[in-house]
Amino acid sequence: MNARRPGQWPTVPRAELPEPDDQGARHRLLVAEQARFHVTLGAIRADLEAQPSEMCLRSAARRWQQAITQLADELGQQLKNAG
Repeated sequence: MNARRPGQWPTVPRAELPEPDDQGARHRLLVAEQARFHVTLGAIRADLEAQPSEMCLRSAARRWQQAITQLADELGQQLKNAG
């Protein structure tokens, strides 16, 4: 008999996706990490290229360095508190 209620979509059996092998999973993680790095570095480079003078460029670089260092300090403290 029909087990679904009126207005409910029928249940369609789904094909099982093949399990990724270990090497494929590691490759995807590596590619994702590289992509994240390059996207981030590209954003920083775009900001630096937009600076009108060398002095502004150096100031912007220092701001990026300070922001990254502050993030690393905060995350390091979180790891220390968690473990």
